[in-house]
Amino acid sequence: MLETLRGIGLHVVPCDSYEHLFNGIEADFILPLLNRAGFQNSEMLAPLLLTRSQIPFLGAAPIIRGLSDDKHLMKTCAKALGVPTSDWAIFRKGGFRMPRPLRGETFIVKPNASSASWGVKLCDGWAEVEGHVAELHAGGHDAIAEPWVGTMDIAVPVIGSHDALMLPALGYEPKQSGGLRSYEEKRNLISGAEDELEPVTDPSLLRRLNALTELMLPELWPFDYGRFEYRYDTRTGQLWFMEVNLSCNLWSKKTISRSAALVGMDHAALVETILTHSLLRQGVIAQPLTLAQVA
Repeated sequence: MLETLRGIGLHVVPCDSYEHLFNGIEADFILPLLNRAGFQNSEMLAPLLLTRSQIPFLGAAPIIRGLSDDKHLMKTCAKALGVPTSDWAIFRKGGFRMPRPLRGETFIVKPNASSASWGVKLCDGWAEVEGHVAELHAGGHDAIAEPWVGTMDIAVPVIGSHDALMLPALGYEPKQSGGLRSYEEKRNLISGAEDELEPVTDPSLLRRLNALTELMLPELWPFDYGRFEYRYDTRTGQLWFMEVNLSCNLWSKKTISRSAALVGMDHAALVETILTHSLLRQGVIAQPLTLAQVA
């Protein structure tokens, strides 16, 4: 990202600590890419500090980041809008202990605010669910559990400022039934591993994905860039909303960049487009005149 930003002509000073924001910083615009800082809900800290300092920044407002990053709250929002979701249960650290709230034999359990599948585990039986929830609580994290449904993960990337632009949806279907993408795979930490993402080409499925995403957009917009994640059963055609990832990975090899490449945008053009939309939206740069306005 640093090389790409400098390559499109920007003067960029990198910082790797929140201390710079506490102590005051001189900048026209900030790209807060540091989301995980070793404490719960740290992804909201940079947007909050920048809002306090009245410095414009890339991405959603802090309260929207809180909504989207809390998987339970975002599922609740989606369900209220009529978007299909699977059943789920939230286990807040220090909260109520409920009797078994979900039916099924196989469950997916993860931190309620995880990213890139960190801390995610596929559990066989409720005893294993309770064990992993306890581990996550011991590490200081809320946990969320849901039945393991569907056979394919699908991401719908969205970029833009005043208007939202949906980029081509990409799907991942494991070669083995019940496969689960690990944190190491998503972060490309395994030598030779590559996310096997394929474009979704079924017109009917694409219409459904876009319609469901459009239902949720008004609750979150504007956020500059993000991904709406779904689970899809290729055998039955059933579709479930899973989560939203705002201010997600913009690396050239990850989902949004690979999706943009399908419509002819290389990584530099994608980053410049997202950044320019945000700068225009927040008045950092002036809206260019159209030919009609000049005439």
